[in-house]
Formats: sequence, C-alpha cells, structure tokens
Amino acid sequence: MATYYLRFSIVFLLLIPAWSSAEDFSDRWESLKATASPEQLYQVLYQVPKGGDVHNHLAGAVWPEWWYAVATDPQRNGGQRFYTRTKILNCGGCGMDWRGKNIDTVYFVTIREATWKTLAPCCQPEFTPLDELTVAQRDAWMSSVKLDKAGEGRDEFFELTWVRLNELLLDAHVIPEILVENMKHFGAENLIYLELQAPSFGMRDPDGSVVEPDEMAARYEERLAKEDALATGVEVRFLNTVLRFADDAEDRVRQTYAFLDANRDRWVGINMAGREDNDKGYPLRFLDTYREMRRKYSGIGISIHAGEVDEPNAHVRDTLLLGATRIGHGVNLITDPDTMLLMRQGQNLVEINLVSNQLLEYTPDVTLHPFPEYLRFGIPVCLNTDDRGMWYSNMTDEYFTAVSTFDLTWDEVVQLGRDSLKHSFLQPAAKAERLALYKRNVAAFEEQFSKPDVLNGLGKAPGSVSGYAARTWGLVR
Repeated sequence: MATYYLRFSIVFLLLIPAWSSAEDFSDRWESLKATASPEQLYQVLYQVPKGGDVHNHLAGAVWPEWWYAVATDPQRNGGQRFYTRTKILNCGGCGMDWRGKNIDTVYFVTIREATWKTLAPCCQPEFTPLDELTVAQRDAWMSSVKLDKAGEGRDEFFELTWVRLNELLLDAHVIPEILVENMKHFGAENLIYLELQAPSFGMRDPDGSVVEPDEMAARYEERLAKEDALATGVEVRFLNTVLRFADDAEDRVRQTYAFLDANRDRWVGINMAGREDNDKGYPLRFLDTYREMRRKYSGIGISIHAGEVDEPNAHVRDTLLLGATRIGHGVNLITDPDTMLLMRQGQNLVEINLVSNQLLEYTPDVTLHPFPEYLRFGIPVCLNTDDRGMWYSNMTDEYFTAVSTFDLTWDEVVQLGRDSLKHSFLQPAAKAERLALYKRNVAAFEEQFSKPDVLNGLGKAPGSVSGYAARTWGLVR
C-alpha cells in the first residue's frame, strides 16, 4: 500500500505545473504598463527579477567610470600605473600593434607602466598617466571606450574600442576587480546569476610577466571569496572564449578544453567569438576539432556566437552541429526556417542582445528584431547585455527595450529569466537553487507591485539609469 501511495504522489506531482506566476498578476502587469510613465516603467523593470546574464563578455562589460576607478587605484590594480596616448608625435613609429595591425596613430591606447618604460624615448611623451589626465582628457578617454556618438558602430567597436583598452583587458589584477564591480551593479538590478566569458590565457602581472591559466583561476577564486563579492548575492560561472578567426584557433580550442576540464567547479563551458564576416572563422572549420574534444571530454558546455551577420547563411545550423546548445545572437536564424523548426523543440537557446544588435547595426531598427518571433514561435530565448560597458547600458535596458517595443506579457517576462537559468551551464544542484530563488523573487515582486499605489512612490533609484537609457529615451540619470 505504501508503494501505491508513493507512486500516486509522484504522478500527482508531475501533473502540477512546474511554474506559474500568480494568475491575477498578469492583469496587474498590463495595468502597470498602461499607466506607468517611461521613467516609472524603467524603475519597475529595474526591480524585476532577472534570472541570469549568460552572454556577457567580462572585459566588455565595464562602464568607463569603473575602468578608470580601478586603473588609477594602486590598492585595486596591483600597485601599478597605466598610461594612455594623448598625443601623436610621429617620431618614427613606436612599434605597437594589435593582432598584427599597427596602432601607432590611435589615440587613447592604454598600456601599463612596464610597457611604457620599454618604448623609445621619442614615443614615451605621447602617453600620459591615467591619473594625471585633465578633466577634458579623462572625459575623452572615457568616451573613446564606449559607443556614444552618432556614426559610431560596428567598425568603431571591433577595430578601435578594444584596441584602446589594450593592456587593461588582460591585466591579472584589474580584471578580477572589475568582475566584482559588475556583480555589484547586476545584483542591484535583481540579477542572480552571471555566466561570463572571462579571460584566463595570456593574463599579465604589473611587470608584464605572464600569469598561467590555472594561477589566474585561483586569483578569480580569491577575489570571489571576499566579503563584497559574496554580499552581491550573484552566483558566478565562467566560460573561456576562443577567437574564431585566429590562425591557431583549433589549438586554442584544445587548450581551452584541457583548462576547463581541470577547473570544472567554476569554469563550465567554451565559447567562440569574433566577427563572423571574417570568413576565416566559419563554423564548420571546427567540426573535426569539436568531435575530437567530445571523444576526450564530457560535460563541458558549448555556447558559440552565430548568426551575428547581415546576410542569410547557415552559421546557426552549422554551429549546432559543433555541439552548441546555446547560440549567441542568432540574428539571422530568422532566415533559416528549417533550423528554426529544429530549435522549436526546446533543447537549444538563443542568447538575445537587443542593445548590442541595434548599436552594431545588425538590427538598426529594433522594432524589426526577430526576438519576439523566436519567443512566440517557441524557441527558448533570454535577454543578455553582451558588451554593456561599451554600450554604457545595463540589463534593465534590455528589458525596457523588449517590454516597450514588443509589449511582453508578465508570463513572457518571467519565462525569459527562467530560461536563462534553465539553459545555463550551472551544475544541477546550483541550478536548482537559483531557479528556486528566482521563483521566490518573482513571487515577492508580484506581491510588492500588486499594491494599488505602488507607482506613486516610485522614484529614480540612484545610479539606476544608464547612459544608454539617457541617450536613447531621454531618461534623467
């Protein structure tokens, strides 16, 4: 008899919906959208529980103010100084390059002091310590590492913004600090999980010496164990990213798998990034390599950028063939109906980046973004920030864009956060804990915003309005 009741109980539990928000809140949500001013809606969405951000380039996620604060603070950057190019003297070449491209004529290239000391005497005066910049120079430096001017777009982002940040991007002291800055700001937006594409190879100490990947992993752990990081309430996992069009990209995939296998607690997957319009990085180039890796390793997540291009092609389909369970961007998936039907089965998720796709002009008219088609067609999707430091944006901007442009229902908003966690590469126990926490956060939000006068007392939260929101929607920072 006990066995009968046990079986009956299991069947009964399986029949209960795994997730449902309060039925009456759906109507309340529609009322909130209809009556809230843009400023009020932004603050509502700032407080909406957001699940996870699973498409986030850590080195691109840093607002300029955070870069500057860490880079000029010896207590946070390993006791070093950084210099940036403020003038060009044309003294015969300083021998600086970026991925083989000469950058001697690019302003605001930022280097550590150890590198500055190796420059020719005629080149050193081109550079000024970051902590000695004038107010005008500092503002210009900050502007140079974000897209904040008309006409800046894809080429500015790919060819110049990263170039200017230069040695900050791979600094073994700076990067863990800006990781925690991100955690603090994401936590304030009620985001509970970050799955970041974080650097581990090629990191350097202040003297320019290389920090080995396993040592870098230990330094991340040390920083994450500190009180201010723990206080954010944000769970963190890392992906390691390979530049897809590098000549030795296949070997880098192999090295990355070995590193991930040795650091599975925190490092949960591999990603591939880089401009897809560089044909050297086409997906099927790596088919044999990923099959080789699957013969050797199991349980390593694969999320790869695909479909972040203007023209129709089969990159999303071919990337799924590599073993990816998540597709980064997937903008042109809409042009491949067979693959759309395949992804409707729910095993794969598209990581949507609305602000990024608009600013890089993959969908310059965001009202034509395929996101709502994927969502309402049955393809799992979630919202992400991509390189939010360079957009000067936050996760609320993604939600505000989605809700105000596509009139999302409350169930759709909740589904976005849930699917971000469900399709994350978190270990099962940690994933279950985050999903349970998200469900509690949703219930608390529903209770708070069910109050009839909740909008009346909704003011601007300090630091909540991003530069992107101020620029795009005229919201006051």
